[in-house]
Amino acid sequence: MSVELMVWDEPVPISRDQARATYLAVKRSEPLEGDVPEVAKELPGEVTLYPGHVLVTMDLDTMDEMSAQVFTIARAHGLVCYDPQRDLVHNVAPLGVYEGMQLHTGDGMIVYDPDLGLVHDVLATLSPQNPFVALVNFGRHFLQVSPGYELEYKEGTLIRTMVPELAEVRQAFNEYATGDRSFLARHEWT
Repeated sequence: MSVELMVWDEPVPISRDQARATYLAVKRSEPLEGDVPEVAKELPGEVTLYPGHVLVTMDLDTMDEMSAQVFTIARAHGLVCYDPQRDLVHNVAPLGVYEGMQLHTGDGMIVYDPDLGLVHDVLATLSPQNPFVALVNFGRHFLQVSPGYELEYKEGTLIRTMVPELAEVRQAFNEYATGDRSFLARHEWT
């Protein structure tokens, strides 16, 4: 079984719905023959060119490692990357304040310097198949959530709290990513 990612240029951040619609429209068109753009030469996996778009196909077994490479290369070139398997779009901006911050999911996705829209969307994917989402600043601190909305925060000491709604989780993750620690005062931590 294979999986796909598609990369292309967008002047501003786009929504998952816009990315999905673009991906589906491009897939209905005919692939191109001819010169391969420089960015396509850097991408791992099997590359198929479409007008203004590059489709990367990879094996399911190598998906996590190769996806991380594709996300990094796309960001370096200022390109959007759409993941149709997870229905997630990786925009170039806006980013959090911590350079090198990593987004980790329980289903194996790792993204360096994730955009805030991606963080927002990934939090809705918590499930038995994706048992956690974490924003990690290695060697300094992290914020993690698991299904049932148990938040864990560590900066020296690990503390935990339960929150009742996804909206509160999203707010906490956004605050954490932007350097705001208001979420710590809003909840009782143990």
